[in-house]
Amino acid sequence: MAALELTADTFNTTIENNAFVLIDFWAPWCAPCRNFAPVFEAASEKHTDIVFAKINTEVEQGIAAEFSIRSIPTLMLFRDQIILYSQAGALPGQQLEQLIAQARALDMDAVRAEMAAEKAADA
Repeated sequence: MAALELTADTFNTTIENNAFVLIDFWAPWCAPCRNFAPVFEAASEKHTDIVFAKINTEVEQGIAAEFSIRSIPTLMLFRDQIILYSQAGALPGQQLEQLIAQARALDMDAVRAEMAAEKAADA
């Protein structure tokens, strides 16, 4: 499955309407981004229940700024509209598979409860 190109117009609906979204922030001039692209594509073909998306930071500067993307490639993983992972740097295929497995294994009810507890403690 080919990665979906996200834009400012499609970003929110993609996150809201899909349980699991993995985003690759990239740019055409970025050699590490180009090297990571086949790894990302291979994972997208293996995990067809996950939305694999790409955001060209040169074109979608507003989204990149909103998420403080300072270095590319940056991977960001959403599950149930919650950011579980956001880190600069390309991952080798095996590490990307581990990230996906860890995200799948999470109890999202427990994650939401922990977030609510942290928010209550900060109030």
